[in-house]
Order: sequence, then structure tokens, then C-alpha cells
Amino acid sequence: MEPYTVCSPAQCAGCMACVDVCPKSAIRISDSVEHMDALIDGSLCIRCGQCHQVCQVNHPADFRRTIESWQGWASPDIREGSSSGGFASAIMRAFVAGGGTVASCRLEDGDFRFALARTQEELEGFAGSKYAKSNPSGIYRSVVRELEDGSTVLFIGLPCQVSAIRNFVGRRKSGALLERLYTIDLICHGTPSIKILQQTLRDYSYDLNDVGRIWFRRNTEFGLCTDFRRLVPGGCTDAYTMAFLGGICYTRNCHSCRYATGERVGDLTLGDSWGTNFTDEESDGISLALVQTQKGRELLDMAGLKLREVDYANAVANNRQLRHPTEVTPERGKFFSFYERTGSVRKAVLAVWPKRAMKQRVKEVLVRIGLISEGGVAHLCDWPRFG
Repeated sequence: MEPYTVCSPAQCAGCMACVDVCPKSAIRISDSVEHMDALIDGSLCIRCGQCHQVCQVNHPADFRRTIESWQGWASPDIREGSSSGGFASAIMRAFVAGGGTVASCRLEDGDFRFALARTQEELEGFAGSKYAKSNPSGIYRSVVRELEDGSTVLFIGLPCQVSAIRNFVGRRKSGALLERLYTIDLICHGTPSIKILQQTLRDYSYDLNDVGRIWFRRNTEFGLCTDFRRLVPGGCTDAYTMAFLGGICYTRNCHSCRYATGERVGDLTLGDSWGTNFTDEESDGISLALVQTQKGRELLDMAGLKLREVDYANAVANNRQLRHPTEVTPERGKFFSFYERTGSVRKAVLAVWPKRAMKQRVKEVLVRIGLISEGGVAHLCDWPRFG
């Protein structure tokens, strides 16, 4: 029997809640790089319908209006190791210190896997932006077990994943479990298949399976860095960053994402405070926080954050994913066409933006042979910073 899909073809976000809920292990996620599908093996399926119930594409969780908006930063020791102002890291630390459990993702064995953390040490690796698809398989069942054992759980993920965990926990019709579940959704601009990241690293002679830590940005500076070493010299831009910031490598569902809106699914929404009036603090990173529920307010209160007022309308204007998904451009089709043909991210980016990409390669060579210094070249990325 031919497999069929949980949600509409090519619209799967890879949240994997359907995989976790299936009692017969009849569902697998197909990743074609350009799009994903949740495929059901008809020979194993018992038609219980649970996969359709938890699917956040078929049944998105209720959206909530923002009741408070803030910007600011965490203490210097936390902020220094964060991609932005450190709000997420500070909240996670405070939540664990208060006896709660945090569910989020980190790099493990070449994959961005979700895990539970009950101690400060176990939070290691959760901090920092991850600009690639993560793997939440197994986390939904783990969160439910934790809640059933009486623990309080904070789930941090992309809006589609937060919607999925709310569906997964809520399907049991248990108010007690939902009361102990806190959620933070992150402002997301779209995510590529992890295969794009894996291939990019191979293009630069790295292997994601051998990488211990990875950064996609540090505050306002974008660029891939593995184990404290940049893929390209400072001042140059790697192919992955070019493709990501240009919005040409995201999976297809991201371009019709219903969660790219001002109404949110999390108790708290975190992102970057682009367009901030605190320009003297911007280089160190400033977080944006949108509060949707009393639980969201509790999360902010427990973390000892430096909270400053923010102009909500200005914050929305400078975060386009609070208004609409990333638009599809002609360059996206060209990127995937050349990627499929060549199997190389660098070659696909070169085909899409030949002048930009070649300019970067020349800069890389000039820095490596010492004709110009790393600090003596400007970043190529001249598109707006997610605004």
C-alpha cells in the first residue's frame, strides 16, 4: 500500500508530534530538502486518527494577543554567551533553579535534538540561535511523562513546535497537565532542512558529526562558526549565511507559515529587538519579549532581566515575521534546482548570486594569503536584518 500524508503534501514542518503519538510507529518524516512530508504506512496504520489530531498544520493551537511587550538584556555573564540579549538563557536558568524542567534543542551527534534539562549543567548547549530544522522526535512523550510525574515544564521552540506540544498535551483533556506546561515560542523567519547545513559544512571540509558547538550568529554578527572557528575569515560571508539571510533555502511550508503573525501560540514570545532605541546596547544584543499570558509574565519576572519599554508598533515593523511569512522569490527555485543538480550549497549560491558569491571567494583568498586583514573587509550581506 502506498504511503499517504498526515497533512497536505509538502506542508509538513517536521514538528514530529505525529511520529510520537502514533501507537503503531507507522509514520516517518520524509525530507526531500526542498520540503518535508509526514508519511503514513497504510499497512501499519489502525486509523485511530491521533496523528491528525496533534498535527499543528491541521489543527493549530489557539492564537493569543500580546498583552505586554518589553525589550532588554540579561546579566553580562549570560548575555555574553547568547546570540541576542540572553532572555531565553536567563529564563531557562531561573526555571531550573526553581525546580522546573526545560525542554529545548541542542546539537547532539550531528543533529539538533530536543532534550530535557533539570540541572544547570544540562542546560549547556541550549543557548544560541539554531538556523536549521531541529529534531523534536521523542520530546512530546517525554514532556507528558514529566508533567504526569508532577513536574513543571518549560518548552522552548519554534511556533509550530509550541503549537504541537500544546496539542499533544491538550489531547488528554487534562487541565492539570496544561497548567504545569509553560511555553516560549521564538520569532522564526523560516528554517532549512538540516541537510543544507550538513552539505554546507562538507563544502567547507567540515563534518557536522564531528562538531561539538556551532553558532550561526553572535549578537548582530551573522556567520557560521564551529567549535570557535569561523567557516570563512572575519568580514567574509559563508554560503549558508547568504542563503539563509536571503530566504532562499527554507523548506516550502515556511513560506506559508500561519504562525508568522502578531498573534502568538506561546505564553511568551522571544526574538531580537531590531530597530531599538537603545542603540548603544545593540552591539551586545537586545532581546524582545512579547507576553501573551500570565505564565509569560511569570517567566519574565523570575529571570532577573533588565526590562525596558519598547514601542510595540516599531517592534512589529522591524520583525517582518510578526506580520507575514518570508516571501517566495525567484532565486529560491533557482537555488534548489542547482542544489539538486550539483549537490553543493556553495555552487547553488554561486549560481543564484554570482557576483556576490565570487566577491566573497576573492575576499576569502585575499585574507588567507595576508593581502588584507580580517577586520579590513566589510560583510557582504546587504539585505535588511530580518526587518
